[in-house]
Amino acid sequence: MGPIRPLLGAGVIAGPLYVGVGLIEGLARPGFDFTKHDLSILANGDWGWVHSTLLVVTGVLTIAGAAGLRRALGGGTGATWGPPLLGLYGLGLVGAGFFSADPAYGFPPGTPADYHTVSWHGALHLVCGAIGFLGLIAACFVVARRFGGSGQGGWAVASRVIGAFYLLAFLGIAAGSQQGGVIGTTVILGFSAAVVLGWTWITVTCVRAVSLNRDI
Repeated sequence: MGPIRPLLGAGVIAGPLYVGVGLIEGLARPGFDFTKHDLSILANGDWGWVHSTLLVVTGVLTIAGAAGLRRALGGGTGATWGPPLLGLYGLGLVGAGFFSADPAYGFPPGTPADYHTVSWHGALHLVCGAIGFLGLIAACFVVARRFGGSGQGGWAVASRVIGAFYLLAFLGIAAGSQQGGVIGTTVILGFSAAVVLGWTWITVTCVRAVSLNRDI
């Protein structure tokens, strides 16, 4: 059981690492606007390698956390599909790191404000991201059943709420991120909030998983 704690620890730190470095990137990179751009676009420009590396590293950490969660759950409700779905999110992050998002909406500087096109690597970035997001959303609902049956009903409810919010935000970014104005800003900020909540869910779930297996 010894290796479980380091694996879960990897899942715990993945979220703070992504959010923290992403926030620093967004504040430090000229031309980036949190109300117009999602973090993935930071993979462009001279410092784009930082965000691409961040995606790959946090993806690997998430996969490790999923492996730890699988061992912690052992068997029973949520153990069969929950961890693999979380691992799918990690794989999506790794893929999104290898296939960078396209320049768009004035970023990086020099890109026309109305410019938005999809290259082959940009398309693969979107596919990897979509697969990963859906994996995380499904994991929230699947693992919620396990926590609900283990006396942690509050976190079970929170897991379902986060999963539902993430799903709505994902559908919003897929349908309305190019509208601009108030709607576009709302969609971008809503999705950013969902990303933070999703990472929070991973961190807290990995911490709480310890209580599900006293042998860890």
